[in-house]
Amino acid sequence: MLKRNRTARRGRSPANEVELIRLAEGLAASTSRLEDTFWLTRLTALIEKLLQDRDEDTLTSALDQLAENDAEAYTALADAIEGACESFRLTINGKAWDALLFTAPLLTWSRWQIASGPINAETVRNTQTQLRAHVFAQDARIAIADFLFSPDQLPRGFVPTLELLQALTKAAQDSGTLKVDARTLPETRAFLSDTRYVIGAVLVPADEAIFRWQEDDGDQEEAETQWRRQGGGVLQPLLPGAASETLLPGAYHGTWREADRASRAYALRATVSFLMLTLNITARDLQAVIGPFAGKRLEEYRVGFLRRGDDKIIQGVVWPLLDGEDEHTDCVTDIEAQLKDAGIVDILVHEHEFPLDYCDDCGSPLYPNPEGEVLHTEPPEEAEAQPEAPRHLH
Repeated sequence: MLKRNRTARRGRSPANEVELIRLAEGLAASTSRLEDTFWLTRLTALIEKLLQDRDEDTLTSALDQLAENDAEAYTALADAIEGACESFRLTINGKAWDALLFTAPLLTWSRWQIASGPINAETVRNTQTQLRAHVFAQDARIAIADFLFSPDQLPRGFVPTLELLQALTKAAQDSGTLKVDARTLPETRAFLSDTRYVIGAVLVPADEAIFRWQEDDGDQEEAETQWRRQGGGVLQPLLPGAASETLLPGAYHGTWREADRASRAYALRATVSFLMLTLNITARDLQAVIGPFAGKRLEEYRVGFLRRGDDKIIQGVVWPLLDGEDEHTDCVTDIEAQLKDAGIVDILVHEHEFPLDYCDDCGSPLYPNPEGEVLHTEPPEEAEAQPEAPRHLH
């Protein structure tokens, strides 16, 4: 059973931090695959030692140093750390196997509380069946946690992530199910639109295909189509009263980031659907106001929604900047395209930056209105009782 993770050791190792930075800078400056291998082998060995020692602080401190001074070396170190805590090689009965931590995300929205929590045994088995059929290679062994995780309940830190992989790897050799004690996990915050995660581990013979599309007769597009249809059908009952979109499973960190990226557009479409349903109006009756929000640098865009002709912000969506995005990234075009696709024709874009203001009482973000003010949302009252569940987004 997965229990609460122990706190990683406090206090960093300055010598190891210096060495991490040196090796990451060497890898970033490499000019050949042979040199890549030289640097990466040594960097990985040190990272694995620090993970084994539960020295989270040294890893984090080295990343912080490089984030300020060397973006390429930061990326090299971050990739190496993520690789070391989401995968490893082990020996089973004298044979080498590769283990990979994976996640299967679901984008979801609801007018009510979005579910998270235990997954019943039948759904666990059916999910494993669909993963074997459509996602993973023929010789794969699969284990999943019997819990649908919210973002608040994911492992916090590199050491806890590795510990989750280790527990799932053991389960993959035994029952195929990792039992999670829900009492050890934090409460889930309520959002109109959010992401849920099925988390598991897959074991394959060393250096063999992990995913179905790596095999000679595999096709990633077909795998995704079948997983969305079949896997989504198995998982949808875990989200009563909610609409959901099933994303293709993959390696833990990369798929987590892809889900974060996809969730931005999904949240915009969900908000439009929610307002249409709640107020019994069409998308053309809404206005969207987009504004850039910055601290020391541009951090995010916020979109305030109003009824056309009204001055109250009735709902808002935050579009955060993600890896590789900055003030030169044309996020506004993407936001406008999503809003137009959802049916909104009245879109206003503020070009000047707003401060990252939040409500002093509840901590909620403030959103821009057409006059350039930032306001608290005033959620709408329903026009009439609407007993049906949210409609799926298209």
